[in-house]
Amino acid sequence: MDQQKTIDVSEWIDTHPVGRFQRWVVFFGFLIIALDGFDVAIMGFIAPQLKAEWGLGPQALGPVLSAALIGLAGGALTAGPLADRYGRRIVLLCSIGLFGGLTIATAFASDVQTLVALRFLTGLGLGAAMPNASILVSEYAPARSRSFFITVAFCGFSLGAAVGGFASAWMIPNLGWQSVLVLGGVLPLLVLPILYFKLPESVTFLVSQRAASERIHAIMKQLAPGLVTANITFLMPQVGKPAAGAIGLVLSRRYLFGTLMLWVGYIIALFMVYLFSGWLPTLIKEVGQYSVADAAVVTAIFQVGGPAGAIFVGWAMDRWGKRNVLTLAFLGCGVAIFAIGQSTGHFVLLCAVACIVGFGLNGVSVGMNALAASYYPTQARATGASWMSGVGRIGAVLSAFAGAQMLSLGWSLAEICMTMLIPAGVAALAIYCQCRHASLLTQPLQSAEKVALSRVPRHTGEKLG
Repeated sequence: MDQQKTIDVSEWIDTHPVGRFQRWVVFFGFLIIALDGFDVAIMGFIAPQLKAEWGLGPQALGPVLSAALIGLAGGALTAGPLADRYGRRIVLLCSIGLFGGLTIATAFASDVQTLVALRFLTGLGLGAAMPNASILVSEYAPARSRSFFITVAFCGFSLGAAVGGFASAWMIPNLGWQSVLVLGGVLPLLVLPILYFKLPESVTFLVSQRAASERIHAIMKQLAPGLVTANITFLMPQVGKPAAGAIGLVLSRRYLFGTLMLWVGYIIALFMVYLFSGWLPTLIKEVGQYSVADAAVVTAIFQVGGPAGAIFVGWAMDRWGKRNVLTLAFLGCGVAIFAIGQSTGHFVLLCAVACIVGFGLNGVSVGMNALAASYYPTQARATGASWMSGVGRIGAVLSAFAGAQMLSLGWSLAEICMTMLIPAGVAALAIYCQCRHASLLTQPLQSAEKVALSRVPRHTGEKLG
C-alpha cells in the first residue's frame, strides 16, 4: 500500500512555476475587472448627452454620477465577509449577474430618480466584483509574483473604461446614450455562463473551509496535473487567529496609524481617478471647441494610460521600494494634472497629457492595493484590503459632488486642475508616513511571528482530500 502523503497547498503554489491553469485564473480576474471598469465609467461618458437631453444642471448630475459609487462602497465593505463565508466564486457570479441586469434596466429609466436608484443598486454588484476577483487571483499566485499578477488583473479596469470611451464616441451620436448602457449590461451577462463553467473556486479557501475532498482533488488535478493520487492529502498550515479578529487587528493600536494613512491615500487616489473619469468628458465639452465625441476620445485615452501605469508602478515598487515610488508617483500626478489644464488649446497635446495623467493616477490607485496587501498579516489581509477599498469610495463619491460644485461656481478646467495639486501633495505625505510606520513594525512583527510559530506544530490544520 502506498504511503499516505500530505501537501501544503499554499506552499506548493509558492514553490512551483506558474502553470496554465493559474494564468487562466488571472485572465478571468482581468476580464471581470474589465467589465467592472466599463460599467463604473459608463455614466461619465453619457453625462454630457444626458445633461443636454434631460436639461440637467451640474448639481443634478452629481447624484447621477455618485449613486453607483455609493453602492460600490457598500459592495466593497460587504464583499470580503461574504466571500470568506460562502466562497469567492459564488459572490463573483452573483455580483456580475446583478450589475449586468441592472445596467440594462438603467437604459430604460424615464427620470432622474429611477436612474439614481438603479445606479446605486448596480454599484452594489460592481463593488463586490473587483475585490473578490483580485482575492481569487492572489490565492492562485505564488508569493514571489503575487503583486505583479494582482497588478495585471487590475489593468482590466482601465482597459474596460477605455473601451467604454471609444464605444461611447461612436454609439452616443449614432444610437443614443441608452445603447451604451445596454452594451454595458449585455457584455457581463454574455460572459457569465463562461465563468459559471470555467471559473474555479479558490483551492486554498476550500481547504481552509474543510470542503469535500472531491472538490479539492478536481481543482488540484487541473492546477497540478499528475500530482493528485489517491494517497495525497491536502492541508493548510494553521497558526491561529488574533483574539480581536481580523477587523480588530486592522483597527488595533499597532496597525491603526498605518490603516488611517492608507485610507487617506486611497480616498484621495480614487477622488482624483473618478473626478477625471466622471467629469473629464463634461469639462472638455465645456471648453467650447470640442464635441461630445472629442470629449469621449480624450477620456478614453486617459484610460488607455492606466494599464501601463499600473504595471510600471507595481514593477517599480518591487525594485525601488513602495514608499519612494508611490510618494513620487502622487507628486508626479499633481504636476501632470496641472499640465492638462494648460493644454486645452491643442487637441493632440491634450490627448497626450491625458494619457500621462491616466498613467499616473491608475498606477497609484493599483499600487495602493499592493501596499495594503503587504502591510497586514495574512489573517487580516483580505479585511484590511477590502476595507481600504470600501472606505476609499468616499473619495469617489466626493468627486461627483466636487465636480458638480466646481462647475456650478464657473471654474474652468485649468482652475480645477490647479486645485488638484493640494490633494496630490497630501496623499504623497500620507503614503510617506504610512511606509515609515510600516518599516518600524517590520522587525518586531518578524520576531513576534517567530515566537508564535515556535509554539505550534508546523501543520495543525485538518487533513483534507
